[in-house]
Amino acid sequence: MSAVLEQVFQIGFFAATLRIATPLIFASLGELISERAGVLNLGIEGIMLLSAMTGFTAAYFTGNLWLGILAAIATGAAMGALHAVFTVVLGLSQHVSGIGVTLFCTGLAYFFYRLIFGQQSSPPTVTAFQPVPIPGLSAIPFVGPVLFNQFALVYLALLGVGLVAFILYRTPWGLGLRMVGENPRAADSAGINVMARRFQAVVLGGALMGVGGAFLTLAQFNAFTFGVISGRGWVAIALVVFGRWDPVRAAGAALLFALIDALQLRLQASGLGHIPYEAFLMLPFVFTIVAMALMSRNAVAPAALLKPFRKEER
Repeated sequence: MSAVLEQVFQIGFFAATLRIATPLIFASLGELISERAGVLNLGIEGIMLLSAMTGFTAAYFTGNLWLGILAAIATGAAMGALHAVFTVVLGLSQHVSGIGVTLFCTGLAYFFYRLIFGQQSSPPTVTAFQPVPIPGLSAIPFVGPVLFNQFALVYLALLGVGLVAFILYRTPWGLGLRMVGENPRAADSAGINVMARRFQAVVLGGALMGVGGAFLTLAQFNAFTFGVISGRGWVAIALVVFGRWDPVRAAGAALLFALIDALQLRLQASGLGHIPYEAFLMLPFVFTIVAMALMSRNAVAPAALLKPFRKEER
């Protein structure tokens, strides 16, 4: 047990927790924006996977990681737009459309990866993002190495939490977004284009999901594999509920999930008894299920979530 505690109470453990949380933060923010507008996006898992593939491919052939991030953003936005066409414009079932987008994106990712890279004994790699220490702040004991010696995308994720919260609660656009998610009829009467605002939210949410997927192949790892997302998209949906559709709370939920995930990795490395490693792998997901069971009973979703809007219908 002492060996486990020694591994946990280290700077590297908490720094790794923040890195593990980063793709979840991006994905949760994207899902949250979409749901606050009244649109559930179950395509998140596939969008993250396809964006991870396109981002990696762009970075591999250009040698520029930021171009890979831009490619992932474009991919996520395009798939978000596809989902928005089905759910916002055509008013189809958000559940069915989201699952369809996930299956479509997954198939595209597999197909184009095999088409571009073929069957290789070892997957191609890129030089991943490196930590960018902030001068002065990174030298602060404990806090510095944990918060201020991270990847640039980690800083962007943390800034994104505050930015999304500011936009939602302090700007006219954010107020309109929340209105179309709660009472689209009232929003329409106030002169807000409900269809356009929802479309924008789903596209923006898809772009953020794309960054979350690209982080895994360009920062956390340096290669693309078909299991790189490993259910993080589905977890992000649960984190939005756990965070009660609030950006700061959702980010806190992502950090808590990442803490448990980092802990199970340390427990595996410690060789604790004869416990199968699969038991440790389950820990973060068991936590998610329990948290959902406890929080969903009292969670109040946006009133117009899953409800299509038709201007001519009253």
